[in-house]
Amino acid sequence: MITGNGEWTYEVAQGWGSLPAGRAFGGTHGAIATDKAGNVYVSTQSETGILVYSQDGKLIKTIAGDYPEVHSMVYVQEGPNEYLYTTVQKGTPKENWLFVKMKTDGAVVQKITAPPEAGFKAPNEWRITAAVPGPGGSIFIANGYGDSRIFKFDRNGEYLASYGGKGTADGLFDCSHGLALDTRYDQPLLLVCDRENRRLCHFDLDGRFVRTITQHLRRPCQVSCHGDYAVISELEGRVTILDRDNVPVAFLGDNPKKSQWANYQLKPEDIAFAVFSAAHGCHIDKQENIYVSDWNQVGRVTKLVKTRA
Repeated sequence: MITGNGEWTYEVAQGWGSLPAGRAFGGTHGAIATDKAGNVYVSTQSETGILVYSQDGKLIKTIAGDYPEVHSMVYVQEGPNEYLYTTVQKGTPKENWLFVKMKTDGAVVQKITAPPEAGFKAPNEWRITAAVPGPGGSIFIANGYGDSRIFKFDRNGEYLASYGGKGTADGLFDCSHGLALDTRYDQPLLLVCDRENRRLCHFDLDGRFVRTITQHLRRPCQVSCHGDYAVISELEGRVTILDRDNVPVAFLGDNPKKSQWANYQLKPEDIAFAVFSAAHGCHIDKQENIYVSDWNQVGRVTKLVKTRA
């Protein structure tokens, strides 16, 4: 039940996030976030919407039932107000592939769909995977399952620009799956999980490519930053922690069974407690505990509690 190494050693919190009888995740092709009070938000692939837990794993409530497939989710505090910036793959009625900004009780305050300036000819060209807020109220949205461009909007949802696109060269992506505003340096940078190119890239907030910071990852999905460190969920059975120089300092839940990597057909009982099969969502909280959601047909959420010397 122990994973990691050195100061990044963790113990699995057994039974954390268990659901009442009759409820199911329906898959956890989503994300995890925590709010100011420490409550934990887990998105699902079911009519349950987003699950809200206490820190000890007790289910408090569910929200956003109209959005059964929230793919990414970032907590944001704006003055006294608390919000979740989400990307939605499927909503009801028929609100698919849109950005939704909602309060932490699920009340929707803003939606963004494909802008005319994108030049799309068909609805399936806009298939967004991640969204993060930028300075001045700007919003960055990754069209990861579409043409891999990054779109920038103002606080009112008006289109400003787009960057990148499909490819393997510097500044291009092959599935811009995850985003984070990386504040570990003198200026904030946009951190992109370039999943199928197996790398992480930095861009400035005007859309200029800065550098590739890490390569040869196992299909990085999402990233969560804490202090000088970044936690990366990898679809091929692992979570990696990078330091400020973007050097790996720990590997968590490294699954030795390659047959389980990115295997949607698995059930949670097939996966050992302290390993991952398809780490999709990840989040590190203020106490440096780490939450991971595995992508599979049933869904699994794991809380890793940092061990203290």
